[in-house]
Amino acid sequence: MTVSAPVAARRPRVLVLRALGLGDLLAAVPALRGLRRAFPDHETVLAAPAPLRDAASATGAVDTLLPASAPRRGVPELTGWHGAPPDVAVDLHGNGPESHAALAALGPRRILSYACPSPGPTAPPVWRREDHERERWCRLLRAYGIEADPGDVLLSPPPGPSPAPGAVVVHPGAEAAARRWPADRYATVIRAVLAAGRRVVVTGGPGEEELTAAVAGASGVASGDVLSGGLPFAELSALVAEAACLVSGDTGPAHLAVAHGTPSVTLFGPVAPRLWGPPPGDPLHTALWHPGPPGDPHGTVADPLLLRIGTGEVVASVLSHIDRGRTAGSRSGFRAAEANGCA
Repeated sequence: MTVSAPVAARRPRVLVLRALGLGDLLAAVPALRGLRRAFPDHETVLAAPAPLRDAASATGAVDTLLPASAPRRGVPELTGWHGAPPDVAVDLHGNGPESHAALAALGPRRILSYACPSPGPTAPPVWRREDHERERWCRLLRAYGIEADPGDVLLSPPPGPSPAPGAVVVHPGAEAAARRWPADRYATVIRAVLAAGRRVVVTGGPGEEELTAAVAGASGVASGDVLSGGLPFAELSALVAEAACLVSGDTGPAHLAVAHGTPSVTLFGPVAPRLWGPPPGDPLHTALWHPGPPGDPHGTVADPLLLRIGTGEVVASVLSHIDRGRTAGSRSGFRAAEANGCA
């Protein structure tokens, strides 16, 4: 898959706008695969941040990455597009009007979006705040006659080895402070997992070196088991795929655990797991959440609902997954469990 914009395309192109993060990309995999099946003779171009190139390739539904990003999850200008206009443009970025306008500026023959539809017999679907993110984009496509299965999220096993097979992976960071559980609570959980005789690896994205060092230092994790600064996607994917369990907030690695059928414990706060969480009814995945009013997932302080989650319920959930082990044949389907324990 190429990173630069395609030139002199030999076949019609589908341009998909989803210029967000890793978790957002993985939540859109069912829609991307639906588009691939609907337009098998088209080149599928994904407008997304350049660091997501390898992740986009791993979906098996993207041919070309058009580098595109904007601060604060905004809508980027698609100035890197060259050649003929897209045959079909698909807005998986938001509900408009800005994202729709960015696609319309390229002059596509047809736009599939929740807002400002191109003239035609098909009325645009209605944006529903209560939709799960995976279902949201599948419903968009179904409104235009394209089938997409929100459960179609599994990725193929990574080609390379894990740097720590069988470890419990703890990812304490998140893009926004609202979704970051306190570092000292992560350290408490890690000490309990280490006391149970399991290896723990602490991971972090770019700029989270101080956070991962603080968590590791307070919990006794060996320096060689701190993988911070943002692992290349292939290495992160292999690490999560071969983990005994992943512990994190509502962020990219949690979606990667679902994509690989890896047991996970995900801590939710400002956004309920019914909107962004793992598939319901799957015992591989525990979504910890204490119901309450929705918050700002991009807020600058830890969300009050997230802070209601106690260390005891997290430890119990992690140890339960470790004791149970990975269910044979888990990659053939989804079986999720949501836990709303007490602090």
